[in-house]
Amino acid sequence: MDITRLVSTHRKLLLGGFLILVLIFLATFPIWARAYDVRVLALVLIYVVLAAGWAMFSGTTGYMSLAPAAFFGLGMYAMALLQYELPFPLVIAIGGALSFVFALLIGLVTLRLKGMYFAVFTFGLVVFMTEITQYLETRLLGKHGQAIIPIDNQTLFYIMVGVAVATVLVTYLIRRSRWGLAMLGIGGNEEAAEHMGVNTTGVKVFTFAISAAFMGVAGVVAAPLLIYVNSNIAFSLYYSFLPIFMAILGGMGTAYGPVIGAVILGYLDTRLRAQLFNYFNLGFGIIMVLIILFLPKGITGLVPMLQDKLGGAMRRLRKGDREERHANT
Repeated sequence: MDITRLVSTHRKLLLGGFLILVLIFLATFPIWARAYDVRVLALVLIYVVLAAGWAMFSGTTGYMSLAPAAFFGLGMYAMALLQYELPFPLVIAIGGALSFVFALLIGLVTLRLKGMYFAVFTFGLVVFMTEITQYLETRLLGKHGQAIIPIDNQTLFYIMVGVAVATVLVTYLIRRSRWGLAMLGIGGNEEAAEHMGVNTTGVKVFTFAISAAFMGVAGVVAAPLLIYVNSNIAFSLYYSFLPIFMAILGGMGTAYGPVIGAVILGYLDTRLRAQLFNYFNLGFGIIMVLIILFLPKGITGLVPMLQDKLGGAMRRLRKGDREERHANT
């Protein structure tokens, strides 16, 4: 049995074993790692949620949403405003619910738009959220920005592990359901999907809202990690564009592709951006251009290509051996 057939036969077993090892690693990481590394990995998991949440909606429907920063920032401000009033778990639930309802309302109005019009609107939404939050904060509270009560990094880390696992699991289940098929139909040909009886508006709006809820929860957890929040930090467009690049790098064709991209770019971002700010942004831009040009299906797109090449090489090798034995006889 050749390598490619062996991998294909035991693929689920190998994947299950790998996932168990990852979960064991995450469960034990705070026990033996430094506090700083725990914080870094918690931030990486936040990027995992943002990238997977973005791909949950945009990766299948083809609608380019630039709104992640709006929902992420809403979660941050939920924490900033409610931190003294409610327990942290309840604030997490409220942050996710607020983002869900807000995305539901926005989606009902805007998801009838298509192409660049939807992308432009979501971009404008983030800018609007930045400006209106700054205006209201200055007028009502008389200040710009708020300090956040510190929370133990280990607690935040385990919360983010749960949120990240839930985000990826929901993405996986949606993709394998009839709902996911409807979303793929929308991405392929929305008019044809409508003629086949798919409630395209309902599918888009509800999926958009689910992805936003996870982003809002991530924003709540991110606030204590950042310690300080203002409108420019919470609604930074960086949190809209970086998840897109992460999903593209990892590959949007699978539920785990954005996770791979988020781990790679998220780790580089948390480790290097503050130290090599100018060079990091320049290098990051060049890398993304090269990936879009030469690796449009992302890292996960390399797997079937490598399997085909490896399988072809093995077949040629076996064929050569058979011809050699035949010649000798």
